[in-house]
Parts: sequence; structure tokens; C-alpha cells
Amino acid sequence: MARGGIRAALVLLAGLLAGPALGQALPYHADPDAREILPSATPVPAIRFLTTADFPPFNFRDAGGELIGFNIDLARRICAEANIACTIQAWPWEQAAAALADNQGDALIAGLELSPENGGKFDFSTVYLALPGRFVARAADIGLFDPAKLDGKRVAVRGGSRHEEFLRRYLPQVQLARFDSEIGALAALRDEKADAFFGDAMRASFWLNENLDCCGFAGEPYFRPNLFGEGLAIAVPAGQAAISHTIDWALVRLKDKGVLDELYLRWFPVGFY
Repeated sequence: MARGGIRAALVLLAGLLAGPALGQALPYHADPDAREILPSATPVPAIRFLTTADFPPFNFRDAGGELIGFNIDLARRICAEANIACTIQAWPWEQAAAALADNQGDALIAGLELSPENGGKFDFSTVYLALPGRFVARAADIGLFDPAKLDGKRVAVRGGSRHEEFLRRYLPQVQLARFDSEIGALAALRDEKADAFFGDAMRASFWLNENLDCCGFAGEPYFRPNLFGEGLAIAVPAGQAAISHTIDWALVRLKDKGVLDELYLRWFPVGFY
């Protein structure tokens, strides 16, 4: 997951986390075959998690300086499920992957992109949160929204993004309104300068949290790993099979117990599925 264009938008949510949202569609990414995973045969006494402190609502510091967020809660629940000791240390983003490679930690939970380059250095857990693309429409248009009827309509999108590529590939008849950022594109929808928005659903959910009277998600989520990325997973140094296995085993159990759903509802007041 490339974070450069995401970080600024995520900051919008840091002070806006409300109570759990009800009635949301919940993510489910556990491989059905993974239900047969057994505990690791090699004991793992502890996991030293590395993260960052600049990526709300996943990992950031609250007003009192405490490290909190979706990823922080998830790391702790993984260790509790596996009944092992757990430490979590924050690093600057530009140093975090190198610290993992240098044995400063056992696992990195900070949105490291599942790229071929990173795949050559690290192993990755199962994806625990995918990142779909979604349309956003003004409230009055949501009930009748149909992407097949967007021909000739003006759709706001971040210029140069994979979401623009998606529209060019699958909906070539729409009129693209290109903006420098998702926030600018969403504001154009709000101000009736576009008929719809298409982009990263997670980032859009943070904007919607402040603009619920205006707009909302319309239609279904689009999962295109080849375009939008595979999602969020935990990086482990290559060859550390016992740690990777323990994390995957814990993720399956946490999903089965409803813990992943609980964390999703807590940290994403406007769900993006």
C-alpha cells in the first residue's frame, strides 16, 4: 500500500472517531482453507512489532502521546490470541522497513506495500483489510445510482491515480473531472461540479465522516488487487516461518471470533465496504 498520497487525508479522522457504526457490510478476507491452520510447531515466545506514529487511524499518537489505532489494537490482540508477549515500537516511516530487515523487530504492521520489491525482502501475512474502490454520490442520487448509466456524466477522480485508470478501462464514456487530490475531487461532488466521485473507499470514508449530510457511498465496492493493491498485511523478515504462521493462525481465529469485525467497526465509523 503506497502511503505518500494517503497520509494527509487520514489525519482528518484522528479527532473524529465516534462510536461503532451499525449495519455495515463487514470485510472478510480469511482464506477458507486457513481454518485448518494449526498452532505453530515452533514456539514463538514473543513478537516485537514495529509500526509508525503518523498514519491515523491505523497507528498514531493520541493527545497524551499514547500509541493507538487499528493496527495497534490488532497487534495486541494477535499476541493475546497466541498467548505470547508483545511489544510495539514506533519508527519513522522512512526507517521502519530497514529496521525490520536489520532485526530491530519481528513484524512490521504499518501498511507496507505488497510490491514485488518488498516481496523479495519480506514475507507477508494474509491480507487483513482490502482496499476497494467505490463511487460516492450526493445523498439524493444514491438510491437510483447505477454505474451503467454514467455515460456522459462528470465523474471526479484524482488525476493519475489507479482509480482514473479503472474508469478509463471500464467506463470509457464518462467525462473525467481530474483533481490533484481525493479531497478536491470529493469537494467538487459536494459543490455539484461533478455527478459522482470514484476513488479509494478508505480515504473517501474519512471525508464522508465529516460530510454525511451531503453524500454517501453508492453502488458496490470494486476489488481490483492488480489496480488498487492487495490491501493491508503484516510484513515479517523472509524465512521467519514460525512468526508468519503464528500471525496467520491468530488472524483466522480473530476473524472467527468477531474481533476483526469489532476493530473495523470501532475505527471506521463510516464503513467502506
